Amino acid sequence: MSKKHCLRIESLPQEVVESILERLPVKSLLRFKAVSSQWKSTVESPFFQKRQSIHRQQSGDPDVLMVPTDPDEVNSFRTLVLGSSCSVEIPTPRENTEYFVCQSSCDGLICLYHTYVEYRPNFVVTPTTRWNRSLPLCQLQQLIPDLGFNYFKLMPSPSKLAFGKDKFTGTYKPVWLYNSSKIAQENATKCEVFDFSTNAWRYVTPSAPYRVVGCPCDPVYVDGSLHWFTDCKDTKVVSFDLHTEAFQVLSEAPFANAPVNEIVMCNLHNRLCVSLKKYSNQVIWSFDAVNKTWDQMCTIDLDFISRRFDIPTLVCALSPLALLDGGKKKKKRKKLLFYDFISRKALMTYDLETRSYDTAFSSKSIGDPVCYFPSLFSVS
Repeated sequence: MSKKHCLRIESLPQEVVESILERLPVKSLLRFKAVSSQWKSTVESPFFQKRQSIHRQQSGDPDVLMVPTDPDEVNSFRTLVLGSSCSVEIPTPRENTEYFVCQSSCDGLICLYHTYVEYRPNFVVTPTTRWNRSLPLCQLQQLIPDLGFNYFKLMPSPSKLAFGKDKFTGTYKPVWLYNSSKIAQENATKCEVFDFSTNAWRYVTPSAPYRVVGCPCDPVYVDGSLHWFTDCKDTKVVSFDLHTEAFQVLSEAPFANAPVNEIVMCNLHNRLCVSLKKYSNQVIWSFDAVNKTWDQMCTIDLDFISRRFDIPTLVCALSPLALLDGGKKKKKRKKLLFYDFISRKALMTYDLETRSYDTAFSSKSIGDPVCYFPSLFSVS
């Protein structure tokens, strides 16, 4: 948009100006903050940022942030606009540092962390604006240097950080939920929640009623709650309400007896979904929060995928990332975006209507991908 066009827009009523601006890309909005003090104030307004975020989520598919897993590539992330044939590099918050990434993004914010690296902080980042904020180590992370290699004996499947938002207060909350009976005898699990207002971690009691599965399963954020698989004979899903900070166990599921490497949890269109690898197929179940039932969504042919995308052996369940439809107003066919987190060579799609497969993006390594909608949000 030229300076001439900006001046013409600026002459319109303020509510019309804001309606136009909220439809623009975040990168354009960052530049237009220099047009006038009023535009700067508008773009930095929490109310405008919320409207912009909602409009972006309704008008298109998410972007993909690819966090490198190759030590030679840790100095930059890559972000991909779906439908594009190339990715764009963006610098990491800290050089020469390898990160893990929370599977669930929230309002364009993404949480990065370390599980067992001494003195390296966690980060919350907004990839589009390059804003980032470091978080201090939680109590678990502070224990790791003292435990040394005993940490891996005590916790053979390290826990993963979860990230979500209290949907009533709008408060963002990173959460560590980990099995602690071998580290501290008080409970089978411990729950630490980070409070941005105090810049400190705090314990939540009572903690989860079951031990939870760590690696390779990622906790997932859906509609104000975080979710984990339970580590027990009959696998269940335990949820943590980020507003009440209380745990509950969801109803019995069709994946109750599945091995850990054959189930994957994800958020598809703000619904909790679980993928179950069963022989040569993978079934995806969607949880109906109203009726408390699991409904079958689709089935993926793993043998065909292995041949089609040259994946030698599908040892684990494929990881769904998002359900694409081009935005609510475009009414395109729904496509499931997924990848194989063992090979990490391609983002693939499955058309739910035609039952056809395609490659959305391929590279030597796509790292650990996470979907997000570009936004202006930050956390003070």
